[in-house]
Amino acid sequence: MKLILKIMIAGIVMASSYACSQKPKEEELNQSNKKKEVTAKEILGNPDYLAISYGGYRQKTRDVQPTIEQLKEDMKILYAMGIKVVRTYNVQLQQAPNLLKAISELKSEDPSFEMYVMLGAWIDCKNAWTGNTPDHNIESEQNEGEIGRAVALAKKYTDIVKVLAVGNEAMVKWAESYYVQPEVILKWVNHLQSLKQAGELSADLWITSSDDFSSWGGGDASYHTEDLEKLIKAVDYISMHTYPYHNTHYNPEFWRDSEENQQLSDIEKIDAAMQRAK
Repeated sequence: MKLILKIMIAGIVMASSYACSQKPKEEELNQSNKKKEVTAKEILGNPDYLAISYGGYRQKTRDVQPTIEQLKEDMKILYAMGIKVVRTYNVQLQQAPNLLKAISELKSEDPSFEMYVMLGAWIDCKNAWTGNTPDHNIESEQNEGEIGRAVALAKKYTDIVKVLAVGNEAMVKWAESYYVQPEVILKWVNHLQSLKQAGELSADLWITSSDDFSSWGGGDASYHTEDLEKLIKAVDYISMHTYPYHNTHYNPEFWRDSEENQQLSDIEKIDAAMQRAK
């Protein structure tokens, strides 16, 4: 009996010692995982976190949504290229939710895999895309649902969604099919900021609106409104679009090859064009 008791005691001591030795390792692993939970503040402007706008479609129509496996394949390719942040445009379709699911699965399969998302919520005016005359002073009824879907995804994937963008070029007036006034964007940005303050969204989630440089105040005087000034103060950072080629379309001398460049190879011409764009 004493021998059996000694063996049992020895077994308990060994088990306790093993558990104690494992605990620091588990804590170390948890700490390692925590270090990877970076915030938008650490990502934006950081050369270690290259970003790209991502659609993921493999057909000529959005009616054919990319599969989870296709999205995972794309994310692996982008990650191998050094991309760690992807930007999406809407949550009306299944692509964005599926993308987040794909990234989540990749992270489960490989804890070292890093990919974050700037999640876009599409914003329209009333009658946008309907065949009726767009009313740019009234917002679309679908905007509320779009924001709600974006919020739900941001809550579900807090480790992946680091930025919520309200609208994509939704204020610029050449977007005649759907643009809205700054007060609409301001309304939803303030709504999301209030959810952060209430603790319903992560305090580290950054809120912005993605728009053309002109509608952020670089355009004519019609853009310079009190609501725009309020919006600039309400967002966590300004997501501004500038296009080195597109925005100089009416100044072709900027991008057209000079006579001396005609003697260059195609690759050298491309390199020269990229330098001019920069």
